[in-house]
Amino acid sequence: MSNTTTNRPAADAAGISSGLGFVKISGLIVAIIGAIMFVGGAATWVLVQSELAGENITVSEDAASNAGKAVNGPLTAYSEAQIIEEHALDASGGKTYAELDREDPVRATVMNGSFLRASLFTSVLAFGVSAMAMALGLVQVLLGISMRKLAGERF
Repeated sequence: MSNTTTNRPAADAAGISSGLGFVKISGLIVAIIGAIMFVGGAATWVLVQSELAGENITVSEDAASNAGKAVNGPLTAYSEAQIIEEHALDASGGKTYAELDREDPVRATVMNGSFLRASLFTSVLAFGVSAMAMALGLVQVLLGISMRKLAGERF
């Protein structure tokens, strides 16, 4: 019976050692995936910003915020989308595209406004998703480093 008792600590030590190896490898994998997510999110942000800036859009002077600024980020894109809606509603007498008669000549203007707003909102969404990918990637890198440190590995 003492044989079983004396062998148990050695088996536990071996189990802990192999478990720590798994934690070290898992931590490295988690950190690498996090770094890839961060870089992918940052690359997406830069791409969307570059493409949006390339359109040379300026926020209308009568916008509630960011008036006169170049549309090259989520806040300016949102501001321009909001003022486009206001202009379209002014042009249509407060009616949306769906509320206008098919023969109403203003309907094309309101439709173009809707398409422009949708495009700008798509860029706002892309900025949000890329920011989320960067944040989650950073959290994963920190988690991976923490896992490796807890397992006794220098990163």
